[in-house]
Amino acid sequence: MNMRKAWKTISTVVVWLVVIVAVFMMVFTIISVNTFDRNDRNIFGFRAYIVLSDSMSATDFDAGDLVLVKEVDPTTLQEGDIIAYQSQNAENYGQTVTHKIRAKTTDANGNPGFITYGTTNNVDDETVVTYPFILGKYQTALPHVGTFFQFLKTPQGYIVCILIPFLLLIIYQGLNCVKIFKMYKTEQMAQLQAEKDELAAQKKQSEEMMAQLLAMQQQLTQQAGASPGTDNPQPDMAAMMAELQALRAQVASQNQPAAVEQPKDPEPVKQEKQLNLEDILKEFGQVEENEV
Repeated sequence: MNMRKAWKTISTVVVWLVVIVAVFMMVFTIISVNTFDRNDRNIFGFRAYIVLSDSMSATDFDAGDLVLVKEVDPTTLQEGDIIAYQSQNAENYGQTVTHKIRAKTTDANGNPGFITYGTTNNVDDETVVTYPFILGKYQTALPHVGTFFQFLKTPQGYIVCILIPFLLLIIYQGLNCVKIFKMYKTEQMAQLQAEKDELAAQKKQSEEMMAQLLAMQQQLTQQAGASPGTDNPQPDMAAMMAELQALRAQVASQNQPAAVEQPKDPEPVKQEKQLNLEDILKEFGQVEENEV
């Protein structure tokens, strides 16, 4: 009993964990698709970008991490700050890059900007990063979240992280429904069998009472056929008549159909026919008249 209770508790906890994970996956997918690597979207004031290279892995974050940056006034940035910006270099034009500021400077047109570099190779970027292309200042990084999101966007990731958990929930609930239905059918059949046994017991009792009545009738007939001149005392006919009436009432009460609810699925139980004692009583009356 304790093992069954423990197993039920464990299964309930597992089901709820699967539900929470599946819901989290759906919410995470919706949020990430609409916010990650989007310059026009943010989460509570933070922009999220997936790191695509290890140019900063020597000091701060690795490829596959998710970095969070916050928009700031470019004039407040200092040497050593890490910023995210839109690259103007020929090999990765328009991509988002997150590098460290080496120094303040100006471009060829005199616009203020910064010299940036990756800490892994310690090589300055080709183009000066001017203020209009700065997206924000680096705040923190979430390890491997970007890798997980990239996997989640693939068909395999969708199947593993979203489809399979929901299929498991559907199968589990289906098995529960089958189990409940079987329990209902078992209880229904047990109730039906109990009703049949009760009717069989009532029938047997009625047959025993009928046998007693027939024996009394035979006894009365024999006594009525005895010669009137004998010394045998006459039986107490009133007492025997009262006993016969009491037996008749008991048999009638035993043969009243029980008020039970008829089952819907199994074959209805046939009602037993009430015993007809009128003929016996009429014969008894005739015997009494003849004796008188």
